[in-house]
Amino acid sequence: MDAQAQAYPADPPSLPDVLATAGELCVRLARTPEDVAAAQALRYEVFYKEMAAAPTPEMAALERDFDRFDDICDILLVVDGARPPEQAVVGTYRMLRQEVAWAHDGFYSADEYDLTPLSRRFSERERGLELGRSCVHRDYRSNATIQLLWRAIAEYMATYNIAWMFGCASLPGTEPDALAEPLSFLHHNCLAPADLRVRAVPDRYVAMDRLPADAVSPRRALAMLPPLIKGYLRLGAHIGDGAVIDPQFGTTDVCIILPVRRIGQRYFSHFRPGAENGGKPVPIPGGRKTL
Repeated sequence: MDAQAQAYPADPPSLPDVLATAGELCVRLARTPEDVAAAQALRYEVFYKEMAAAPTPEMAALERDFDRFDDICDILLVVDGARPPEQAVVGTYRMLRQEVAWAHDGFYSADEYDLTPLSRRFSERERGLELGRSCVHRDYRSNATIQLLWRAIAEYMATYNIAWMFGCASLPGTEPDALAEPLSFLHHNCLAPADLRVRAVPDRYVAMDRLPADAVSPRRALAMLPPLIKGYLRLGAHIGDGAVIDPQFGTTDVCIILPVRRIGQRYFSHFRPGAENGGKPVPIPGGRKTL
């Protein structure tokens, strides 16, 4: 993998200091350790205080969510210039490009899925991007904030020739049989093509086809899916083979694979630079851990 990483230019393209703005809000990359700490503090507030994930003792002491990937990822920040500096970060998203992952310890989601079928598609002209650790402060969960994040992600994707987005999306709960209908619906209707189908690692693999296809009610299954996953499906996402239980976050994870070419022009029009903040939002890959 290092040989593949070294084939890319040593000097990456430059991004503007501010990727998107709307009123007092702007989106930019974290630049300092203080920026990263602010993103980690917001993640802790959302994931561990609101959603009751289980922190490590060190996380609980610092009231920050962190892991080793923070050191190598690009971290998007939504900043409200009207708030005090210590409270200004109101949204965040973490992004890991393939060449960075390959030069270090790989992707976060590789702990849950064998990404080989997907990573074979990556090239200099069609690069891969893992997204995750996304969250927004409760007072800013609006269409405008989501679209602002997407405008920034669109700028980032264009700069780095991103053709594949992927990561894990979560269903609440850790009992697969209680999630039999939505998991079976995803397996029977949204499974990735064989040559693109990532698979949960053997020791964490949970079968998704818990019900036969003719026993699944699409209406009930869709009602049970989180809005984020339904949004991915509207965009044209595929689902990997097998689910994974994450006891720390209290979730059942599925792998989302989103070829950028499958995102229709009518969706892109909502978040390309210069688009209005009104209209239908496009859900951002992420939520909780990855994607």
